[in-house]
Amino acid sequence: MAVPSSAPVPQPSSEASWPPRTAADFARIGSLPAYVFAQVNAEKAERIAAGEDVIDLGMGNPDLGTPGHIVEEMVTHARDKKHHRYSASRGIYGLREGMAEHYRTRYGVELDAESEVVVTIGAKEGIAHLMLAILEAGDTMILPSPAYPIHSYAPTFAGGSVIPIPMEGDGEGSVRGDVLLDAVEAACRATARPPKALLLSFPNNPTTLQAPPGFFERAVEVCRRNRLLLIHDFAYADFGFGEEPPSVLQVPGAKEIAVEFFSMSKSYCMAGWRVGFCVGNPAMVGALTRIKSYLDYGIFQPIQIAAAHALQAGQECVAETRDTYRARAAALSEGLQGAGWDVPAPRATMFIWAPIPEPFAGMPSIEFARMLLREAGVVVSPGVGFGPQGEGSVRFALIEPEERLREAGARIGRVLRRAKAAA
Repeated sequence: MAVPSSAPVPQPSSEASWPPRTAADFARIGSLPAYVFAQVNAEKAERIAAGEDVIDLGMGNPDLGTPGHIVEEMVTHARDKKHHRYSASRGIYGLREGMAEHYRTRYGVELDAESEVVVTIGAKEGIAHLMLAILEAGDTMILPSPAYPIHSYAPTFAGGSVIPIPMEGDGEGSVRGDVLLDAVEAACRATARPPKALLLSFPNNPTTLQAPPGFFERAVEVCRRNRLLLIHDFAYADFGFGEEPPSVLQVPGAKEIAVEFFSMSKSYCMAGWRVGFCVGNPAMVGALTRIKSYLDYGIFQPIQIAAAHALQAGQECVAETRDTYRARAAALSEGLQGAGWDVPAPRATMFIWAPIPEPFAGMPSIEFARMLLREAGVVVSPGVGFGPQGEGSVRFALIEPEERLREAGARIGRVLRRAKAAA
């Protein structure tokens, strides 16, 4: 339709903004914080290209292959052309029922595969699109910090913002739950516009902290009292090295306000397959399902069939993977302790979270990470990449065999000893 002559014609806000010359010229992209891992990654690539032996413990990208029986299931069905068509964006019924059965047998939680389970293209995609479904412009969400980056960025993409709550450990591998939830209630009282949701993740990436007994019961109570939706990222459900990590949905009545994300990436070494789930509250699951129906056609069907097979077959492979990471954590922590860096083995996840040691305490985490790459040939993730509350720490991903992790500890030990001798 033509624009009437009396109507103002929209003009670019400035000469510099049109045409856009970089991604940052788009407001949403320009508002994103700098990618703090970029400099370390660039220097890592240069050193590898120069032929240096770099031990990369940065990104949590599992090195263990997907169990053979899962691969074979996918390959078998990939040969059948009937599976080459579009799939269902919410996931095939067999996979959704497989997830419901997993919760039934593992946690004693009943889920309706039709209304309380949706398949996602990994937990990361699911969380991002759930934020788009439930948040409105100006909404806020409470987030314990340090946090996995998508937990902070997804609300921003949706037009909302995050209220960070500093997270503290109890010295025994668990979060100080009462302190955290007291801070959540204080944040609710302090805001003129009530926050919309609370996003939790235990066992936690990056801090490795677990939820203590009774934590989720009180979390559900706090959220109900403050009219908060509760979202739990349960990506490391199978990576507790002692007692089994609890599901928030085990709390009676939790499904009235809560959803939980589960991922095949770590438990089944299927990171590149991109299969996850959002389960629980039917309103939130339904909202995510509706959003996804406009945005994707689902995952390649043979991958979904293989994922259902993984959930329903014997779970020995999951236990073997967990034991592998537990042994790796012990190997690296022993090496670091031998170097004079007091880093206890974690009680969960596939990471070690460590405060920057003397004589480097006070050095920005990104500079400490660059120094370890330069002096030891070891890549770690700077803590500030997980939010301001992560500054002062670094994260090691346990994605190398034990002997390489011991070598990393030995290299770092030499750096620390030289620095202490020079101090």
